[in-house]
Amino acid sequence: MTNPTAAELIARSNRLGSDPRVTNYAGGNTSAKGTETDPVTGEPIELMWVKGSGGDLGTLKEAGLAVLRLDRLRSMTNVYPGIDREDEMVAAFDYTLHGKGGAAPSIDTAMHGLVDAAHVDHLHPDSGIAIATAKDGKKLTKKAFGDKVVWVDWRRPGFQLGLDIAEIKAKNPKAIGCILGGHGITAWGDTSDEAEANSLWIITTAEEFIEAKGKKAPFGRTVAKNAALPEEERRTKAAALAATVRGIASHDRPMVGHFTDADVVLDFLASANAPKLAALGTSCPDHFLRTKVKPLLLDLPANASIEKSIERLKELHEEYRKDYTAYYDKYATDDSPEIRGADPLIVLVPGVGMFSYGANKQTARVAGEFYVNAINVMRGAEALSTYAPISDAEKFNIEYWALEEAKLQRMPKPKSHATRVALVTGAASGIGKAIATRLAADGACVVIADLDLEKAQAAAAEIGNTDVAIGLKVNVTDAAAIERMVQDAVLAFGGIDIVVNNAGVSLSKPLLETTEQDWDFQHDIMAKGSFLVSKATAPVLIEQAMGGDVIYISSKNAVFAGPNNIAYSATKADQAHQVRLLAVELGEHGVKVNGINPDGVVRGSGIFAAGWGANRAKTYGVEEEDLGKFYAQRTILKREVLPENVANAVSVLTGPDLSHTTGLHIPVDAGVAAAFLR
Repeated sequence: MTNPTAAELIARSNRLGSDPRVTNYAGGNTSAKGTETDPVTGEPIELMWVKGSGGDLGTLKEAGLAVLRLDRLRSMTNVYPGIDREDEMVAAFDYTLHGKGGAAPSIDTAMHGLVDAAHVDHLHPDSGIAIATAKDGKKLTKKAFGDKVVWVDWRRPGFQLGLDIAEIKAKNPKAIGCILGGHGITAWGDTSDEAEANSLWIITTAEEFIEAKGKKAPFGRTVAKNAALPEEERRTKAAALAATVRGIASHDRPMVGHFTDADVVLDFLASANAPKLAALGTSCPDHFLRTKVKPLLLDLPANASIEKSIERLKELHEEYRKDYTAYYDKYATDDSPEIRGADPLIVLVPGVGMFSYGANKQTARVAGEFYVNAINVMRGAEALSTYAPISDAEKFNIEYWALEEAKLQRMPKPKSHATRVALVTGAASGIGKAIATRLAADGACVVIADLDLEKAQAAAAEIGNTDVAIGLKVNVTDAAAIERMVQDAVLAFGGIDIVVNNAGVSLSKPLLETTEQDWDFQHDIMAKGSFLVSKATAPVLIEQAMGGDVIYISSKNAVFAGPNNIAYSATKADQAHQVRLLAVELGEHGVKVNGINPDGVVRGSGIFAAGWGANRAKTYGVEEEDLGKFYAQRTILKREVLPENVANAVSVLTGPDLSHTTGLHIPVDAGVAAAFLR
């Protein structure tokens, strides 16, 4: 049963964490102190519940709390070796934990435990950080809040900061909280409601102060040549640049992308002061740990051509890498972790918007959200004074902090297809849906493309939220529709790594009954459709310079001369040879092209449900409901082939174990000797 104090804390945390004015995803932490019966002594014991390392306030549950004994936590002041060795105190938190399980204590645990208040909130609101990063933030704090909020000079989070804030509270009995220079806010209260009210009062007061006292154009004049392009034009340009930008962000390690053309971003990029402010970078640790110390800003006008923009982005990337490497070399010590890559995580394009990157879609999206926070912070600081983030030296001390490195090392090992984006056609049902489901389970982001948009979106929703899967409408016989699909896919996830040509249809007829329309219908969807999808996606795969995979779901019928099947089998043979041709052509770009030859996939198949099953059953003289069993009995292994069996083959072909395999066709037919590849 959850302790009432902990339950109250969780409820408060969820309210605060769900309000973007208060903090962003995984930003800030909260705590509550209370009592519980010690199961060993049977006596009451004072405990503190605090959000653990890496958790999120908005979605916090009991398992995300660290639970510590207050007496032992506060006794740590007796052994504190001083600021030069304060990192040692984090390991000591483990000796103050109470009970089994729970989250690892975060670096801010001392702040919560040492401050003499039952409830403490440490948050990262834009308005609070705006004052915290203003050049004269200390004076502004006094003007905005009077004696109720006290300024604290920048100090890296840790034990000493906890001691500092505890002393401030003790010396300022009227104070309800602090502005932490360059960082955020901390508030407290005797009750959970009081702490929450105090946090919200600080945030609201800061917002109102900025609105009342701030300049109306804090970013300077609008630069006409950098103004936002019309929506369709800017999204078309964004899609055209997406592969290049993802390749830039993924030079050192693969990244998933996110794009936004929100007004707050476009207005910032159109301002005169954007280049100067962007170069200063972000300040709050939660911001720059996700966005890197500064973004890459394209220094061309909004109407610059795609070709010129790509050329300049690549030049700026080289400059960015040299600059970041110099930053690392300047501040790194013998004990610093190795450089984690010199590529930007935020790329800004005037008139178009912002690309952000991370190890998965959620991380990429959140990085973009944090840079929006940074824009809001810069606006507030510039409105009141001058934006003055913490120094690069201090940023480095956070970014390459041994404790931050330890947190990264605790993260689970990535799945086999992590950072990869898969586009699967005909994926609303049957084999395609099974493939998309398997690749998502392997860690990929998946685009479910299908002629039926509603079914595509429903299939995507079954797999996960939009950070994992999206559904798009496409008619694979329509080149323009395919281009729109590719555009939407790269804007959703940054690019494409895996293309699965699965869309298919079939009519079972003998030669003399097969009409020209029957022939064209099947060839347009499968042979022509696969060609068009491959042609539209290949430029993305090539420009990203990250390799990739193209998979054709062909058929046993590509090599097996079955009865009454001229049009279907011929188009499958066409697809099979496209595999060989494209394997040769795309290999120089690191793109592998392979095929899969299934047979008799009846269960869940859209093709079989649409009449193909009835026709094949009639051809073989069996009942339609027994067709799967019939196919199984004619195989060597006597096993029915399921959509999941095909999906398994796709997973293997696109995974790390077959990195040197291209031009291959894998039979997934339970063994049909007449279809053996020779």
